[in-house]
Amino acid sequence: MTQRVLDQRYELQEKIGGGGMADVYKAMDLVLGRTVAVKVLHEQFKSDQEFITKFQREAQAAAQLSHPNIVNIYDVGASEGDHYIVMEYVPGSTLKNLIKQQGHLPVEDALRIAGEIASALAHAHMHGLVHCDIKPHNILMTPDGTAKVADFGIARAVTESTMTYSGNVVGSVHYFSPEQARGTLITPKSDVYSLGVVLYEMLTGQLPFTGATPVSIAMKHLQEEPVPVRQLDPSIPPVAEAIVSRAMSKDPAERPDSEEMVQDIQQAEQMMQGRQNFAAADDPYATRVMPAVQPDEPMPSRRQRDAYTPEADEPQKSVFKSKKFVIGLILILCMGFFVGAFMSYGEFWSTAEIEVPNVTGQQLTVAKQMLESKKLRVSVQEVNDADTPAGEVISQDPEAGAKVKEKRVVTLKVSKGGQQIEMPDVRGLSKADAIARLEKLGLKVNVYEKSSDEEAGTVLDSDPRPGKKVAKGSSVEIYVSKGKKARMSEVPDVVGMDVNNAKTVLQARGFRVSVTQKAVSGAQAGTVVSQSVSGTAEEGTTVTLTVADSSSQREDKKDKNKQENKQNSNHTQVPVPGVENGKGK
Repeated sequence: MTQRVLDQRYELQEKIGGGGMADVYKAMDLVLGRTVAVKVLHEQFKSDQEFITKFQREAQAAAQLSHPNIVNIYDVGASEGDHYIVMEYVPGSTLKNLIKQQGHLPVEDALRIAGEIASALAHAHMHGLVHCDIKPHNILMTPDGTAKVADFGIARAVTESTMTYSGNVVGSVHYFSPEQARGTLITPKSDVYSLGVVLYEMLTGQLPFTGATPVSIAMKHLQEEPVPVRQLDPSIPPVAEAIVSRAMSKDPAERPDSEEMVQDIQQAEQMMQGRQNFAAADDPYATRVMPAVQPDEPMPSRRQRDAYTPEADEPQKSVFKSKKFVIGLILILCMGFFVGAFMSYGEFWSTAEIEVPNVTGQQLTVAKQMLESKKLRVSVQEVNDADTPAGEVISQDPEAGAKVKEKRVVTLKVSKGGQQIEMPDVRGLSKADAIARLEKLGLKVNVYEKSSDEEAGTVLDSDPRPGKKVAKGSSVEIYVSKGKKARMSEVPDVVGMDVNNAKTVLQARGFRVSVTQKAVSGAQAGTVVSQSVSGTAEEGTTVTLTVADSSSQREDKKDKNKQENKQNSNHTQVPVPGVENGKGK
C-alpha cells in the first residue's frame, strides 16, 4: 500500500507499525507539507457498518483533545473503501520497546511516565472519553523522553462493537480491568486499572498476570492478587508499591480517579526527592534556650515556702512569659533563615559548587532530569505563552553558568501554551469573513486553496477542526475553494460525421457544441466538414462545427450543368455529304 495517495492528500511512504486493528504508515500531507502518521483499518472492519459509525464518532471526539501527552488526531476519512485516521507523527519508539531494552525502568522514570499518562487520561476523562486499551504498546516515547498516549477513540469503538466473552476477547487481556474481563460497564477507572498494570511492568519488568490462554489471564484479573512489587524488587519504595496496589484494586470504588492518581504520583515524587515541610513542633521535650539557674541563690525557708501564693509571683511570671515569647520568636526567625538559605543558596555547609546547566528551550521533563542530575532542586512556574510550545522552559533562575551550592532551587518558568480558545466553525463563510473572524479572536491565519464544486472563495474546512481548543496567538489553516478543477479530455475527430451524431459524441465527452453552416462544394448536406478544436482540451470547452448546408448540392448541380453546356458549345460539327447549309443539293 506504500506510495499510495489517500483522498489526493496523504501520500503513504512506509509502513512503521501494525496491530490487531490497523496498519500504521508514515505519510506526507501534500496540502500542508508536513509528515503525519496514517492508521488504516484492517480489511475485517470494512463491512461492519456499526463499527465504522462508532469509529468515526469516537475518532472525531478524540480529535477535540489537546494535551501535550496525547497524540493529536488531525483527520478521519475513507478512500476506496479503506477507513483511515491521520495523526501526529511522533518519532521515537513505544514504551513497550523501552521496557524490553532496559528490563525495568528506574523508579523515578517510571513514576514520571505514569504521571504523564495519568495527566493525559485526566484530560480525556474530563471530556467524557475513556481509552479502554491503555498498554505500553499505545504509549509513544519522544526522543526527549516525553510519553504520548495514542489510539484514543479507536479502542473504544472496537470494544463497543466487537468485544465478546466467548473465548475471543478483542483488546489486550494482560492490561484489562476486571470489569473489562467480565464484560460489564467500562468507566474512566478502567483506564486507571490498566495504568496500574503498566506502572507494575515499568517497575518490575514483569506483567502481574500471565497464562496459557486469554481466558485464564482474564480470570486472574478477576480472582487473584498480583505479587507485590517490593517482593520482586525490595529497592522499590513503599510509596510506589502503594500507588500500584491502589490503582489495581478489584473494586473500581477503591481505585483513585485519574486526577487523584496524578496527585498521588506527584506526592510520591516529592517524598522521594526528600521534600518536607519545615514547621516548628510543639514538643515538650524539644531542645530549648532557657535562662540560667543561679545555684548561689539561697533556698527559701519553710516559712517562706508556706507563705507563697501564685499572686505574689505574678510579676515574675509575666516577665518569664515575655522571655519565652522572645525566645520563640528568635527560634522562628532562625528557622526561617535556615529554610530560606537552604532553598535559595543550597546546602551552605557544603563546599561543593555546581554550575547551573542551560535548560532554557528544553521540555520540562528533560530540564528536571538535567538539573536533578547536578544535585539541584527544581521549582516550576507555569505561564501562558502563545509563542512557546506547552511544556517548554522559557527562562530559568539562576541563569545558566551560575555557580551555586548543592540543593539550590532553580526556578523554571514553563510555558503552558497560549490562552486556550475554541476554534470557531468558519465553513461556508467567504474567505474575507473567515479571516476577519479568526483574526478577531487573536489567531493567525494561513490560507490554502483547493479545487472544489463549491463557489470560488468559499471556506471548505479548517485545521484545527471546529470546536477544538487552540492557543490564542497561534496559527490556524483554512482551505478555500478555487472553483471546480478543469479536467482535460481528448476531443473526438467528428469531421465527416452527420452533425447530430457529432454533437452526441462531443457532448458525451463533456464538450459544448456550436454549429455553423456553410456551402461547401462536394460535401453532403448535414455533414461536418471541419471542427474548431482538436487534440485535448478542458471539459466544457465549446467546439464549433462547420456543417455543409443544402445549398451545397444545388451549387454542385449548377456547376455540373454549366460544365456540360460548355462542353456542348465547344463540340466541332462534321459536314454531311450532299447537304450544304442544311439544304440538299
